[in-house]
Amino acid sequence: MKAKIWYLYHSGFAVQTSAHFLVFDYWKILPKRKGLESGVIDPDALADKDVIVFVSHDHGDHYNQCIHNWGESIPKLRLVLSDDIRAVPGAMMLGSGKKLEQPDFTVETLASNDEGVAFVVDIDGVCIYHAGDLNWWHWEGEPDDENDGMAESYKSQIDLLRDRRIDLAFVPVDPRLEEQYAWGINYLMQTADVRWAVPMHFGNDISVVDRLLRDEASKGYRDRIMRLPERGATAEI
Repeated sequence: MKAKIWYLYHSGFAVQTSAHFLVFDYWKILPKRKGLESGVIDPDALADKDVIVFVSHDHGDHYNQCIHNWGESIPKLRLVLSDDIRAVPGAMMLGSGKKLEQPDFTVETLASNDEGVAFVVDIDGVCIYHAGDLNWWHWEGEPDDENDGMAESYKSQIDLLRDRRIDLAFVPVDPRLEEQYAWGINYLMQTADVRWAVPMHFGNDISVVDRLLRDEASKGYRDRIMRLPERGATAEI
């Protein structure tokens, strides 16, 4: 096993590597039970782990300020935040197009065409891509020049990953985009060398992942799509 993944809801995930516990875009804490089996982080249960929390931007469905209190329970806690978030003492704040090298991990950022950044994290022999809100956003009814601009900005960033080996990619597959729901993941899978892709940003609508698995456009990569159907669902790579 290189890593174990927990689905925390929407764009939120936890990843356990050989020496670190990573949390990406943690947001919703509705279930009453704490614990990864219910998709809720219990910081007390992570007290003995080396924890790194990543937040791609300050939208309410990607960022919960509860993470700033986790240091009370987790001695080895580090925060890596997009610099569109109000600066947090001790956090590593990153804008787009940056590279942060730490003794035990490296993170690079891409520019989101919505808000904030996307992350490319190399840690413990695993390369993880978390898109945040970087996506091929094509909205029905929007002006052509706006949709064209979104396409160009998305492809320009994903092209930076051309032929790059990525073990685990968390990628938006948003049902609100209707017929264009899979354009973003299709382009990423055609461009980068992705071992496993995990759809996200669909809220409660897991049917969009099932649609992707049936879609002719995913034929060349559907065997590399990881379906995590509910909060707390797990997988290993």
